[in-house]
Amino acid sequence: MAPNTPVKPWRLTISEEMHAQLMRHLFPGDGDEHGAIILAGICESDRGLRLVARELHLAIDGEDYVPGKYGYRMLKAQFIQSRIIRARDANLAYLAIHNHGGSTSVGFSPDDFASHERGYPALIDISRGMPVGALVFATHAVAGDLWFAGKRRAELGEAHIVGNRRQFLYPQPPARAALKSVTYDRQSRLFGDTGQAILSGTRVGIIGLGGAGSILAELLGRLGVGDFLLTDPDKVEISNLPRLVAADFSDVAPWWIPSFLRERFRRFKVDIAARNIRRANPRAKVTALPRDFLDADVAERFKDCDYLFLAADTMSARLLFNAIVNQYGVPGVQVGAKVPVGPDGTVGDVFCVSRTVRSGHGCLWCNGLISPSRLQDEAVPASTKKGYAYVDDPGVAAPSVVTMNAVACAHAADDFLFHMTGLKYENAETAWFRWNARRGTASYDVPRMDLQCLECSMVDDSRLARGDNFPLPTRPRR
Repeated sequence: MAPNTPVKPWRLTISEEMHAQLMRHLFPGDGDEHGAIILAGICESDRGLRLVARELHLAIDGEDYVPGKYGYRMLKAQFIQSRIIRARDANLAYLAIHNHGGSTSVGFSPDDFASHERGYPALIDISRGMPVGALVFATHAVAGDLWFAGKRRAELGEAHIVGNRRQFLYPQPPARAALKSVTYDRQSRLFGDTGQAILSGTRVGIIGLGGAGSILAELLGRLGVGDFLLTDPDKVEISNLPRLVAADFSDVAPWWIPSFLRERFRRFKVDIAARNIRRANPRAKVTALPRDFLDADVAERFKDCDYLFLAADTMSARLLFNAIVNQYGVPGVQVGAKVPVGPDGTVGDVFCVSRTVRSGHGCLWCNGLISPSRLQDEAVPASTKKGYAYVDDPGVAAPSVVTMNAVACAHAADDFLFHMTGLKYENAETAWFRWNARRGTASYDVPRMDLQCLECSMVDDSRLARGDNFPLPTRPRR
């Protein structure tokens, strides 16, 4: 690509907590300009470039942020140098930050752009080719200018603030095309045509398309989600039919086909889910992968989804899902239902759960939901199986009932809906939902956080917001 060739707009993901801290620093009420630096992981996908904010460095007024030689104010050279070296060593992008006045629109001044022209080619040399750039914030807007080797540059398209609810920031208010569709008229009365447009532009990933995953596909398809990524290596069996939405005997194999040919005609679960999504929303883009989520090239496809649903219950899938959530800033939810049965056949408490997970919140590793011993078992070829039994006899399949799956999935899909459309209250419940069917009680589990966790914490060696330059716990395709 020739020098100065523009790159298509990029996106920024920033956690709600980091954004709140930054806004307090930039807008303390004095009406003045303030500075900071963000170091961010890089995610490159078919959707373009996305940066995931990892570290926030606030510049102290008068010490790190001082009167400028050419413009109003500037970051001091020593403050910049230590952060650009840190960015280089950690393979992170460097973003210098300041604020302007205004609310819903913002842009760089001519002095700002002149400063970028003077300084960023040298910073790229120091960063060894990692992108460097700048952000300028108003109270409800952000603009960005990102530089690459060869003097290529790109502007920020949009920023996502990810927390209990998702917020969108743009350089200027976008002109959204209203989706005036009779199909979605009743539900768009809740979140408006803008909310429906958000769902239409959302990419969700569903991992596991069995009893829970098939329900999620159905619900999200009917909500009008526009882009689906599905993965599950399994085919339909007769015993799946009571739980797979809209599956029938012909999906197992037509009765008249000789038994030695039936395996060839059994449908993959992802194909049934894709069929159901398209029935609900013919315009949806559906990528159905009859593959294992753990395969490196499959996992790579999920790193730039807007939301993930984990409906597979192996420890390996939990580990990888948890890693993508923290490493790429993709929020998600783990759903499941458990029917414990004792050796004598006695049924214990029957419950289902919906566990939301996002960067720095609800980490499955911190909360003891990823068993190292089970991970080790699953790594042994002889122990590779479709699921683990809840009883001592490994030949006995775990009980599974469609109604229990539906409770967990409805809660998870509803949580996704209110998250994406921004309708959640700021102080909405963040604990995990648990429904005990035998007792008829709902409860909430408050997730823990280990400040030294290598998955979700800010320690130097953690994977939090590290993006593409940090390995995922995948396996090569066999």
